[in-house]
Amino acid sequence: MIQNDTIIAMATPSGVGAIAVIRLSGEKAIEIVNTFFKSIKKKKSLLTQKTHTLHLGHLINNNIVLDEVLVSIFKNPTSYTGENVVEISCHGSVFIQQEIIQLFLKNGCRMADNGEFTMRSFLNGKMDLSQAEAVADVIASNSAASHQMAIQQMRGGITNELKDLRIQLLDFAALIELELDFSGEDVEFADRTKFKELVAKITFVLKRLIDSFAFGNAMKNGIPVAIIGEPNVGKSTLLNTLLNEEKAIVSDIAGTTRDAIEDDLIIDGVAFRFIDTAGIRETEDIIENIGIKKAYEKAENAQLIIFLIDANKFSYASEEFLQEIETIKERFPNKRLLVIANKIDTLSCHDTAILKSEIDPLILVSAKQKTGIIELKAELTSLVNTGALSNNETIVTNSRHFEALNNALTAITSVQQGIDLEISTDLFSIDIRECLRHLGNITGEYDVDKDILGHIFGNFCIGK
Repeated sequence: MIQNDTIIAMATPSGVGAIAVIRLSGEKAIEIVNTFFKSIKKKKSLLTQKTHTLHLGHLINNNIVLDEVLVSIFKNPTSYTGENVVEISCHGSVFIQQEIIQLFLKNGCRMADNGEFTMRSFLNGKMDLSQAEAVADVIASNSAASHQMAIQQMRGGITNELKDLRIQLLDFAALIELELDFSGEDVEFADRTKFKELVAKITFVLKRLIDSFAFGNAMKNGIPVAIIGEPNVGKSTLLNTLLNEEKAIVSDIAGTTRDAIEDDLIIDGVAFRFIDTAGIRETEDIIENIGIKKAYEKAENAQLIIFLIDANKFSYASEEFLQEIETIKERFPNKRLLVIANKIDTLSCHDTAILKSEIDPLILVSAKQKTGIIELKAELTSLVNTGALSNNETIVTNSRHFEALNNALTAITSVQQGIDLEISTDLFSIDIRECLRHLGNITGEYDVDKDILGHIFGNFCIGK
């Protein structure tokens, strides 16, 4: 799968800008650019220049100057792709960009496929597969949290977690395979006590990584927060206030919101996806009932649930509200629930104190007056378990890794069962190989199917 040709693509987004960067990679990348490059201060060949150097000059074709450019040279193997790489910084005119690319396409280059620069980096051993996938996550990160997780992964987070364990398991696998060669002599080369300890350690690490996926996936894509409650308690107003825009229609008419309305907001570096839902009540309106059903579905899929109540109504229906809160807790026992009393601007200090004494914990807000919103945002971020991020723990965010880890756990569990039942070594040695294969698929240390690589790198932008 390793290519020997030279590829070219834009490394910066298409369109007009101050500068644009065009990237070439391949054995003849420097040679091709050198043919059309003329330095400004003194005549020099790019072929004789040191790696990681910059050179100012002109690109000239048939005595016509295309542009004044800055050429960066990175020689193999100390480049991003492990090949000769040239990056040309030119002026950001779309015409100039296309003229330069067309010039090189006619003189030994071809257009790069999506993610081909990073795929060549992987194939040339510059990074493993999990690090290559993290490159795309770094580019796509839209919050401090998702960026931090992607950077940790790109620096070899999951690789470092699994590397030593995989090597130790590989050593035991070799010893067990050796035992099979001497099966008629009833000998044991693998220390069963140490082997049991290793299997237990691998099981623990795999379970921890698997458990981190739900959190990591939410942090990467935005933590879903469902806002539920009765009609006219201010759910849409709260959404508009949080987003600082008129996203949802606000009306005094009960049942205005019939469908779920969603939007993203980053609070203290953490991405949240807020979901305004239909008011929950008994109604004969078929359309509204569909909206209420969808409200419960959104709450089921959310990680956080905001249950909004009208502070004015609590004084004469406290028992009803308390029962409703308990019903929500019972319906969603595994969800983090945040109870918020809205419209506190209409309450006296005495009524506010009674309200807080009845419901604990409780956040008091006035979505209309934007009172208590700062406290609400602080509470939302505190409910998110960011301890793992601050401790630089490995957090799984990639669904392919999640699937491979689950498969590896199934295999290593079968090994543990085989040891406990004292079954023949040749039976659970198959499971050991399966576990190694799944772990190796994460980092690409096992043979990875070409179609899988195509799927992974096909999601990259062309210039990466």
